[in-house]
Amino acid sequence: VYLKTHGYHWNVRGANFGSLHTLFMAHYTEMWAAIDLIAERIRALGELAPMGYGAFAQLSQIKDGDPSQNAEGMLKELVADHAALVATAKAARDGADDVTASLIDARVEAHEKHAWMLRVSIG
Repeated sequence: VYLKTHGYHWNVRGANFGSLHTLFMAHYTEMWAAIDLIAERIRALGELAPMGYGAFAQLSQIKDGDPSQNAEGMLKELVADHAALVATAKAARDGADDVTASLIDARVEAHEKHAWMLRVSIG
């Protein structure tokens, strides 16, 4: 979702360009910081953090976006992607230790907020 949001930030166009360009930037900036926290938690648990676009693609249900679509299409796609991410995070929470569960809860809250902001921006 981070990569798609960043790409849509670059490629959005139309009457709402300025507000969506800014919104997408706020979202991808927040997610970038979260990615680091998640990777550090993975390392603290004794595992290696994934790295590289190929590794992320293998671990993700999120498909690449289409930069040629209109702003409304971008918004709808990102809303669905955030919903998928929230569902995956909630499933991953089962059996997690307290620290990891707290990190997951924070991500669920953030992605639910991102989805809301995107939903209310649709035409």
